[in-house]
Amino acid sequence: MKSRGSLIRLKKFQVDEKRRQVTQIESMIAEFMRMAEELDEQIKAEQKRVGISDVTHFAYPTFAKAAAQRRDNLVNSADELKEQLERAQDELAEAVEDLKKFELMEERDLLRERSEAELAEQDQLDEIAQRGRAQGF
Repeated sequence: MKSRGSLIRLKKFQVDEKRRQVTQIESMIAEFMRMAEELDEQIKAEQKRVGISDVTHFAYPTFAKAAAQRRDNLVNSADELKEQLERAQDELAEAVEDLKKFELMEERDLLRERSEAELAEQDQLDEIAQRGRAQGF
């Protein structure tokens, strides 16, 4: 029983760790998307400032080209993180299921122990009652 308690604590730790991973990846995705939106706004502002929005134009601003490249890199990284997020969420679901299995086994064992203890107590009470009847009480 004691080892199962340790195993449950380990499984809870693993679930918590998977949750932290999921949260961290979600935060990174949100941050990358926020940064990409900021770059997009900077690109639009630069295009408006110079009056050229055609990226193929010879005088298209270098800053806008570089910002667009960084934005695209951030979006690609966010997409890759979304794939990692799916895997992390699957791993979290699996870890939660494992934890539930062990918790159910522990609960079942505790119920059996409690039931056995109640039966033993009832047997003792029955024995005391029989002695009492045998002694004339």
